[in-house]
Amino acid sequence: MVFIIDIEKRDNLCKTIQLRHGDGGIHTSKLINDIFYRYFGNPILLKGRDSAIFEMSKGRLAYSTDSFVVKPIFFEGGNIGKLAACGTINDLTVSGAKPLYLSAGFIIEEGFDIEQLERIVSSMQEVCSKTNTLVVTGDTKVVDRGSVDGIFINTSGIGSIYDNYNPDPIGIGDEIIITGGIGEHGTAIAIRRYDLNIQGNIKSDCDSLTNILVGIKKFLPHVKMMKDPTRGGMATSLNEIAEEQGIEILLEEDSIPIADEVKGVTEILGLDPYYLACEGRMILIAEKGYGEKIVKTINELENGKDAGLIGRVVDKSKGIVCLRTTIGGKRRLYALSNSMLPRIC
Repeated sequence: MVFIIDIEKRDNLCKTIQLRHGDGGIHTSKLINDIFYRYFGNPILLKGRDSAIFEMSKGRLAYSTDSFVVKPIFFEGGNIGKLAACGTINDLTVSGAKPLYLSAGFIIEEGFDIEQLERIVSSMQEVCSKTNTLVVTGDTKVVDRGSVDGIFINTSGIGSIYDNYNPDPIGIGDEIIITGGIGEHGTAIAIRRYDLNIQGNIKSDCDSLTNILVGIKKFLPHVKMMKDPTRGGMATSLNEIAEEQGIEILLEEDSIPIADEVKGVTEILGLDPYYLACEGRMILIAEKGYGEKIVKTINELENGKDAGLIGRVVDKSKGIVCLRTTIGGKRRLYALSNSMLPRIC
């Protein structure tokens, strides 16, 4: 007896990733066409070359890469795909660049649900569409069950730095800004990971920052530093800046935006929101006298309503971060030294 197998029909019946999807043959091509080309399709990507070829204008470029292994893959406010797109786009943004092109590399475990893969890729494309960024090249590998935890993603990106962003050295009196509430991404991950039955509206702040950079473009000559407080949170990011620049930063506890729900959950779990990752927030250090103007501009933007001026540079020799507490005391905030919540991005 001869069996005639309709490969296309068989693949349509397949609901999970199989090792054959990574062998470079017809099943790989079908996966690329049905998922990746369907969502990321653009004239550069669809040429199917080993490298993306594109024209660039003269000027300075920013280039960044990052890998994403977040657990769980889906969480309130996002998923690993949205995170992978926002993460690299935001790294370019805080470098003063307009994101242009991304690469996307996927390592997928055999048996991974194809519908979930489509949700992940779709969310990446939503971010790219919102930020006018193109995925122009990529790669897919499929590995045996148990080799990875579902799916890992790597994204790299290229952006063009704005001409008017040439930051001056940070000086005494310069002002510290945060563009929104802190600790929300880390808290959302903790709730989902530990399956906590907690009522409230806590979701990840995972979002792109490009609209904020565009919104404050006229102030860029007065911006000394931009940084996204991801792993290690706001406290660690500010310590990195302070140590690198040889400055002392004094924060005002009353001015730091933290949602009441975040305070409540982190207190229960023994976590400190100052050290929890943010995936849609930006730290800015602005020239003395420009902080309030920049905050007012950010407050008018979709994802900047909780932005605030949270501190100042008070010394140029120590390389430390301190916090003036609500009751008037002063304590030092150190960089994160122990693993508080691993695999948050």
